[in-house]
Amino acid sequence: MTELDADVAAPATGAFAEPSRRIGAGWISAFATAWLGIWMAQLAPVQLLLPVQIDAVLRPEHWTDSVLAFGVVSGIAAVATIIAYPLTGALSDRTASRFGRRRPWILAGAVVFALALVALGFQGDIVGIGACWVVATIGFCMMTAALTATISDQVPVAQRGFVSGWMSAPQAVGIILGLVVVTMLVTQQQAGYAVLAVALVVLALPFLARPDRALVDREKARVTARGVIASLWINPREHPDFGWTLLSRVLVSIGNALGTSLLLYFLMFGLGDAHAEDDLIVLTLIYMVFVIIASLVLGKLSDRTGRRRAFVLVASVLQAIAALLLAFVPDLGMAMVAAGILGLGYGCFLSVDQALATQVLPDATARGKDLGIMNIATAVPQAIGPLIGALAVVATGSFTLVFVLSAACAVGGAIAVARVRGVR
Repeated sequence: MTELDADVAAPATGAFAEPSRRIGAGWISAFATAWLGIWMAQLAPVQLLLPVQIDAVLRPEHWTDSVLAFGVVSGIAAVATIIAYPLTGALSDRTASRFGRRRPWILAGAVVFALALVALGFQGDIVGIGACWVVATIGFCMMTAALTATISDQVPVAQRGFVSGWMSAPQAVGIILGLVVVTMLVTQQQAGYAVLAVALVVLALPFLARPDRALVDREKARVTARGVIASLWINPREHPDFGWTLLSRVLVSIGNALGTSLLLYFLMFGLGDAHAEDDLIVLTLIYMVFVIIASLVLGKLSDRTGRRRAFVLVASVLQAIAALLLAFVPDLGMAMVAAGILGLGYGCFLSVDQALATQVLPDATARGKDLGIMNIATAVPQAIGPLIGALAVVATGSFTLVFVLSAACAVGGAIAVARVRGVR
């Protein structure tokens, strides 16, 4: 069995036991660094590179055609996410490697993700762009399904809000760093994707160097395709808290995706902003600051109080307020205010909801698979949000409906999480 160092929680009775030892700064730093690379590689393309690349390839007569194409590419990637997340999570649960259960999948995902990004930079048609982005999305799922499961594997419940904050805070930093890299430091398309790919792999290395508990002989089980597929269904009647948490995450994540994924188009065509790319970085920077504050401070506060639901409720309402501001006061100044409120709400949601999710898992032996299903509820909405938003823009010719739908989804998420009973 792999030995764990002093700052990694080490369940004494096997890999499936609830961790009890507090983790230290070394583990948390490596964990946060890995997520920084992931978010740079995932969100810089979504926010800027992909829309610009698709627009350059299509050269449409009307801007809504470009928005719709971006939405379709994102929607196809969402289908891959639905399959890849629970499947790779389930396989990592039962991976019998001397390097541990999770590390092989984190490494493999990083390689697949990075190679797909490099290939994406050289695509000159919409089919090639879509295919490469689907492969990149699969790599993202492989990597993050295993990485997310390490929270349940190694982090005690009393630290999960704070540690989960180190998933969300790097998201905010990753967006702005990624945008700075591809707009100011490396402006050529192929080089931009390549730099993000290199950063992804390099920033994952510190966590890959951390020990990962391997399965002992009595914990190993034969993995079959039928068994994996059968395990993907979790009956919400038998596990209602899991079901309500899943629904809440789906709705809030769709709301956030609607509020953020079309921001470049909103600035360009909704506000007629001549400096849309520069102002996108400003809005993202504001969003980033508030995400970091909320995810770290409120995540830790939820640990101290032992409460999760109240924080998720407030986070959902804040996102709804931000979306309504964008819908009914469409100007750049109000967009900056909304970016701050949205960042505050989503930062709180990301950290506390992740901690909540780890406390409603039905089976300790299937944490990777169950959290993979939970991750679908974040990743798929982020992928289909642009498609839903694009259809709303095409139908109405404006962005008002996009942001109204965003607010409605956030409120729905608040209602769903209020139904959770097993966690305060």
